[in-house]
Amino acid sequence: MEQFALDAVESVTTRPRETYDSFVVDPLTPLLGAEVTGLDLSRELTSEQEKEVKQAFLTHHVLAFRDQHLTPEDHKRFAALFGPLHPVALPAEGSDPYILEISANKNSRMIAGNGWHADGTADAEPSLGSMLHITRVPEVGSGGDTLFANMHLAYEMLSPAMKTFLDGLTAVHDGALPWLAQGQTPPPEYDVPRNEHPVVARHPDTGRKILFVNAPYTSHITQLSRSESAAVLEMLYTHIARTPLLHCRVRWQPNTLVFWDNRCVQHHAVWDYFPHSRYGRRVAIDGTRPRA
Repeated sequence: MEQFALDAVESVTTRPRETYDSFVVDPLTPLLGAEVTGLDLSRELTSEQEKEVKQAFLTHHVLAFRDQHLTPEDHKRFAALFGPLHPVALPAEGSDPYILEISANKNSRMIAGNGWHADGTADAEPSLGSMLHITRVPEVGSGGDTLFANMHLAYEMLSPAMKTFLDGLTAVHDGALPWLAQGQTPPPEYDVPRNEHPVVARHPDTGRKILFVNAPYTSHITQLSRSESAAVLEMLYTHIARTPLLHCRVRWQPNTLVFWDNRCVQHHAVWDYFPHSRYGRRVAIDGTRPRA
């Protein structure tokens, strides 16, 4: 590994670990993700618990809570601690406008999230994060893990020359691209978002830089020719997908809730359990416009 990449990793792993008084945090890797034990999310959190969960979220970016028996109202109440709820783009008729059902079975021909991405980056204000509560896992064996990748480190592990080149560039994010990639067109009732965001943004809470491009939504880098843009984006996507140090893996168990920071993490829902089924509900939280 290049020395500048090692330096970026070491700067994170040598930071002192935080301790929490109201629950236990076990990191999934030294660089990303943690399991939280000692909290019952079906109950309202105390002010101290709320403060510490928010700190753990900013530190680890991905939090997994096991054995959580939640009603939809419990789920939404916990999410609302972090901000207004983000409505589902195309809610099913009669469904809760803030709960997206995540379901796959033997009749599925595709699933949402089967590839590295961040959610809804074509929106003017992409979501702060998502809370996915899985209640049913594949019936036979394991499978259906979700991989996460740290976009702070994805930027920090680049060479100084590449970081300088990317700083100040912008890219167009187009909500029609995932539909077109499947040979479909967006439904007429869908107001397709299309927005330009910095290639390198800053986390609104911590100020750390983030690599903010992803394959499903990013159309092109505005300041480059189409061929130059395609080459640079492909290099960045390969970096994200093939650098194991950026990643952590969550193995789902029934009644697990995972909360990830959509601003600085990409995720990949692995579809390796066909024809078996999986079911859960996702609630997202409003974010802000990405800033350089």
